[in-house]
Amino acid sequence: MRLDKIEKLIKESDSTEIAFTDLNGRLRRLPVNPKNIKEIVNVGIGFDGSSVAGIATVDKSDRMLMPVLDSLKRIRFKDKNTSLFVGTIHDEHGQRANTDPRFVLEKVVTEAYEEFGFQFLASPEYEFFLFRKDEYSTDLNTDKAGYFDADPRDRGENVRNHIIDIFAECDVPFEKAHHEVSPSQHEINFECSSPLVASDRTLLFSYVTHMVASEHGFHASFMPKPFDDQNRNALHIHLSMQDKQGKNVYYDRENEHGISLLARRFIAGILKYARQTSILMASTFNSYKAYVIEREAPVVVGWGPRNRTSMVRIPYATCPEGTRLELRSPDPAGNIYLQMAAFIKMGIQGIREDLECNSPDAGKAYFQSQDKKIWDERFLPKSMYEALVEAERSTFLKEMLGEQLYDNLMTLKTDEWEGHRIHVTQREFDKYLPI
Repeated sequence: MRLDKIEKLIKESDSTEIAFTDLNGRLRRLPVNPKNIKEIVNVGIGFDGSSVAGIATVDKSDRMLMPVLDSLKRIRFKDKNTSLFVGTIHDEHGQRANTDPRFVLEKVVTEAYEEFGFQFLASPEYEFFLFRKDEYSTDLNTDKAGYFDADPRDRGENVRNHIIDIFAECDVPFEKAHHEVSPSQHEINFECSSPLVASDRTLLFSYVTHMVASEHGFHASFMPKPFDDQNRNALHIHLSMQDKQGKNVYYDRENEHGISLLARRFIAGILKYARQTSILMASTFNSYKAYVIEREAPVVVGWGPRNRTSMVRIPYATCPEGTRLELRSPDPAGNIYLQMAAFIKMGIQGIREDLECNSPDAGKAYFQSQDKKIWDERFLPKSMYEALVEAERSTFLKEMLGEQLYDNLMTLKTDEWEGHRIHVTQREFDKYLPI
């Protein structure tokens, strides 16, 4: 986007902001003076990287934020019009910061194209809850509706429509929107785009959803597993792969499942490295409470055509161009740039290694094996601790993230797990106080 057009757009806005993520995936926003946009575009604007989780240490904290010009969206909220850029993080010499999660995805996408000529289209599914308040209560739910319910119990329909309207004004068309399975749970999907654009849209979606929910008197939550007996918030990611001419290379008419040898090797890479990257896909200790049977979250490291109990699913496609993979292990508490990068990198590594894809899941993957062990590598990790052990052993994860970002991630997540491990909960009082 040209600078003169940008200046015109932001002049008509009430605020100009640059958004990015910390290492945990939490959205950060920096409002800037629109009069300084030329200088900001050229050299960036400084911020304290040590105050943003995983970005910098206090002794080397100066970082610069640069707006991605083509990411500019003008968002109309109830009380203000905001011009929002996605930002990239740079060091004080103007070089890209190795701790910028977006930079990891950029490098993976470039690597796949330069080495193999592959390019991708991606589409995350956005699931979220609408609650009455933003703190714990036994009365959080806003409705008792269920999947596709079409009656007044669906109290979030106006919120969904409002979000869709804002995205339409940003030239982002939606594909479908509906009430999800659990009470107060909702889903909105948008049309596919490149992995970087899809990830940038995820930042926009988080920002808009929280703001719109607040305008309607609700709190939007992307917490992975708020309730014991309900489905989680997932972030299923759909991914297709094309050659330089735009031909879908996942499709093979002769294969019984309609997928090519490249697709099967891509899947094999995901299966091989799924446990090692689990700390990205399920990045909080709450995330692992969702990996239970009969709640539409994967448990087994496996794949299957049309199978919603599989970790990697091959959805039905109406045409060869629509052939894609769906990764069902991620949730929205993670960093979308790292999740998307790991999805692609695992698959590309499977192609590099000429890995063989095992047989697809038969029936419900939950019951593939009854002889479970405490540590069982046929399954996804059952706790954040197990995922951290896998990450600590992984040369694949360290190579993908780079040493500095890997070390920062392990420090953050180990501290998070340790805080959880030593915290005494209400459940413990209920169970053990009578002893």
